[in-house]
Amino acid sequence: MIAEFVGRVAVVTGAASGIGLASARAFAHAGASVVLADINDERMNAAVGDIAAAGGKAVAQHCDVSRDEDFARLHQRALTEFGSVDLVMSNVGVLVLGDPTDIPMTAWQRVLDLNVLSAVRAIREFLPAMIERGSGHLVNTASTAGLWGYGCERLPYVASKGALVTMSEALAVYARPKGVGVTCLCPGPVRTNIVEQITTYGEVGPMSSPALPILEPEVVANQVMDAIKTDRFLLPTHEEVFATLRNRAEDPEAFVAGLTRAREGS
Repeated sequence: MIAEFVGRVAVVTGAASGIGLASARAFAHAGASVVLADINDERMNAAVGDIAAAGGKAVAQHCDVSRDEDFARLHQRALTEFGSVDLVMSNVGVLVLGDPTDIPMTAWQRVLDLNVLSAVRAIREFLPAMIERGSGHLVNTASTAGLWGYGCERLPYVASKGALVTMSEALAVYARPKGVGVTCLCPGPVRTNIVEQITTYGEVGPMSSPALPILEPEVVANQVMDAIKTDRFLLPTHEEVFATLRNRAEDPEAFVAGLTRAREGS
């Protein structure tokens, strides 16, 4: 468990904007040295400049999360700059929209590679050293869309985020006894630029979403920091989510029927 951030080293993927950027800033403000990883070098460099101007320590590392070798370079950069890695936040998310019968296999493969296997690559690259040291923390960003199936117009995204939830849970069972914490962040509506990552196939209506207030990324970043400090596993950004999960557990058939009626009425 990471009780404080002063003197720690954090690596954040998807750090050029949204929750990733807000989290990187929050970690740095709390005293951590941060390695920002993304493919958008311009945004990353601007973020590093902002963090430095505020008195924090940060560097930017170009990283394509679909490439194993980029994770190796990311790890080496962190070691060269700061000596170790205490915290890794996997925060990449892309989505495609379309009728399930219209979305091609190539789109499925891309979403699963970027949303799921990027976290796997981070685990494979960074977890061994954490286990050897007996301390560290991993944060995997999933989604409320991975907790229950309201998003049938974005099936690959739902599948990828659902996989992250269960993978993270099993990982926590494995890693916690070895001194490494695991948090699965499940954002509901948050004001990010994920719309820049959307590809649409065919005619699609408005995206379905739970009736929850839209949060700012900075609010979520503070939630992440608290979860790391307390070694919390499941972190929905909206506590109302737990009531929905209880309803599903109590009567799964009625729950799916309700989702179906809501969809047909939209």
